[in-house]
Amino acid sequence: MNTPTSTALPPVVAEYLAAVNAFDLDRMVAAFAEDAYVNDARREISGIAAIRAWAEKEMIGDHVTMEPIEVVAHYGQTIVRSRYDGTYDKTDLPAELVMSDYFSVRDGKIVSLAVIRNQPSPY
Repeated sequence: MNTPTSTALPPVVAEYLAAVNAFDLDRMVAAFAEDAYVNDARREISGIAAIRAWAEKEMIGDHVTMEPIEVVAHYGQTIVRSRYDGTYDKTDLPAELVMSDYFSVRDGKIVSLAVIRNQPSPY
């Protein structure tokens, strides 16, 4: 059994988070592999050009910040739960928005990122 454990951030994930919080598009994009994908709001964004367009409009453009509150290593993924803030439309969102980012890293680059607003489980 591989139990999730608290862990330190892989360097490229730490760099991505720093770039997000600095509103630094080039640094954000540099964290990804050329053929990486991001799944955000149930949309798959494939390849570096599409990731750049997404990051520019929806992360940098909306002044998104992430405050990590938990980091978990699980079967090769790094799961980062963060408080999100920014100038995006907050209609129907909780006052404290916590999202989970599921990172897969290979050869020092992010190869996939899934951003999910998880709901409480009854289990």
